[in-house]
Amino acid sequence: DMSKNELILPKDFPQLKNNTFLRAARGEQTEHVPVWCMRQAGRYLPEFRASREGKDFFETCRSPEHCCELTLQNLKIKFAPLLKALGMEVQMLTGKGPTFTDPLKEPEDLQRLRASVDVNKELDYVFRAITLTRHKIEGKVPLIGFSGAPWTLMSYMIEGGGSNTHSKAKRWLYRHPESSHMLLRMLTDVIVEYLLGQVAAGAQALQLFESHAGILGPVQFKEFSLPYLRDIARRVKDKLKEMDQDVPMIVFAKDAHYALEELSESHYEVVGLDWTIDPRSARKRTGGKVSLQGNMDPCALYAPKERISDIVKKMLEGFGSRGYIANLGHGLYPDMDPENVGAFVEAVHLHSKNMNKQV
Repeated sequence: DMSKNELILPKDFPQLKNNTFLRAARGEQTEHVPVWCMRQAGRYLPEFRASREGKDFFETCRSPEHCCELTLQNLKIKFAPLLKALGMEVQMLTGKGPTFTDPLKEPEDLQRLRASVDVNKELDYVFRAITLTRHKIEGKVPLIGFSGAPWTLMSYMIEGGGSNTHSKAKRWLYRHPESSHMLLRMLTDVIVEYLLGQVAAGAQALQLFESHAGILGPVQFKEFSLPYLRDIARRVKDKLKEMDQDVPMIVFAKDAHYALEELSESHYEVVGLDWTIDPRSARKRTGGKVSLQGNMDPCALYAPKERISDIVKKMLEGFGSRGYIANLGHGLYPDMDPENVGAFVEAVHLHSKNMNKQV
């Protein structure tokens, strides 16, 4: 048995026994379609809530053992630690998610942020949790690393939390375009380091979330989001090439159906889709350049199990069984039955195996 300290070292990982997800990401033929779901454990899993009881979120994150336990329950730390490292004060409020006590209001507030961030030092606890988790999952499935994308992080920093209109953040884009680009470039640099650190720690694939893409129209997306999404993929890939590492990258720009063509030419292997996009149309518009991931409506999991199976079958017929990763069009909701999630996974495996037999 490995000692506690050895488990924190990002080497001698157990051999990966199931690489279906990685092969599908690269567009290779697989015996069945792989499937995974995003769930914010704090909102969804009873055992996560129990293990968090009375503990501060960041205290929990800073203990690799705790964080690993939560990651094994499927916690994805997308961005709060990143923004904390930049010098933002973040609190995790139950039921509300990340809340910034002192959001950015005017461009001069950018001076409050740290000019340079030693990502390895500041986010060491995230990387150690990734390493520990990679050891603990024993090669049963690949480990996916995550980050929020620059525009999404920027909007949190200005709004101070979630928002329906994102009007404070969008006001910056219209009134202070230069400062907006300055902040977005700053975030891009940190995200590149963060993603590379996750791979060094043991992540075997990476997903970038542009969760607030839909709040931008096509014009603003092309100016304030897309260039940074591309830059991140290009820089991460160049660096990984030097390290002789091949890690597939997924971009998920929620509600950016107006930009499918551009996203499919942005150096990512996989484009994630929300549920508002028709699978056949997405295939056509991305022209086979990328694998696709998605896009069942999370609310379909409220349906009876046999109905879930029909919904999945139809979705698979739309996407086809190659170059495809089944997923929900967003995360799970707090009151969803884990058994229905199981029915979703089983249906994907069953129907995709049948489809492959018929080819």
